Amino acid sequence: MILGDPDKRPVIDNIQINYAEGRLNDKVEVNDPVVTSKKSRVDIVERHLRYMRTTRYAVKNLLARQFVTVFEEWINRHTTYVGLEKVRNISTGAIVTSNHFNQLENMTVFTAMRKAGHRRTYAVSEETNFDMSGIIGFFLRNFDTIPITKDHHYLATEFPAIIDQLLAKGRFILIYPEEQMWFNYRRPRPEKHGAFDFAAAANVPVIPCFVEMVDTGKPEPHNEQFNIVHYVMHVLDPIYPDPKLSITENSKRMRALDHQQKVEAYESIYGRAIDAPFSQQDIAGYRLPVKTEAQVRAMIDQRKHAVAAAESEAREDTGADSDSK
Repeated sequence: MILGDPDKRPVIDNIQINYAEGRLNDKVEVNDPVVTSKKSRVDIVERHLRYMRTTRYAVKNLLARQFVTVFEEWINRHTTYVGLEKVRNISTGAIVTSNHFNQLENMTVFTAMRKAGHRRTYAVSEETNFDMSGIIGFFLRNFDTIPITKDHHYLATEFPAIIDQLLAKGRFILIYPEEQMWFNYRRPRPEKHGAFDFAAAANVPVIPCFVEMVDTGKPEPHNEQFNIVHYVMHVLDPIYPDPKLSITENSKRMRALDHQQKVEAYESIYGRAIDAPFSQQDIAGYRLPVKTEAQVRAMIDQRKHAVAAAESEAREDTGADSDSK
């Protein structure tokens, strides 16, 4: 299912530019809500945390979970699950990780964990998502979603407390170490350390997942740029903290093993090296030709010139303002 602007060409261009520049965790979406003020971002989080303590949230959360369970089964009606037995006997909380390529692929993770006997999995989501309108915004605000924002105080106090409380209750929490979503991008990307810090500190396992995307060759009925894509959810080997290591050492070890398993899964499934040149296969189901290396270099140069021109204009405006005073 493809949400948002049906024209994904600017997004795919951004993916190719970021890939060429080695910025594999940077944002590529073009129409997401933008909150520029740090105070505004923190206000969104604090407002949502207050809302989560209300009766109104409790009622809507129950309704949202019931609806999402039904919706998950429908959107995953063609999904295949591999490795569910690996997590059936986990009796503690756990951090679940996965590749991030679609607004709704988290429902594939939720469904996999539920089929493995774990009824409720929470997800961590950027604070800007809680400002989204429409049905997606409603479910982000009312489902089992934990807001995150790049504010030092929140990340050092309130956010870890929420994570620890849920893990202590035996809940699973989905965190995307890749951070930003890259639409239908098949390769696993480098991972940030936060998810593994939480797992190591709480002494709970990490459950790595890798979602394979299968191009059916059948056109999307509502988007001529893509074919229909089906998923194969691969639940990889859980990674447990080593009691002989420190929290920092365990975090580094679990992070390395998590990424290693995803790379091995990718290379085995698609028969391509993780560092192979960018190609049409990197964007699942994409029917339009991806840009050539020369075209990508031209786009990069064009952006650099545009940035330089904007900075020059800004300096001229600042100088003119100073002269007028």
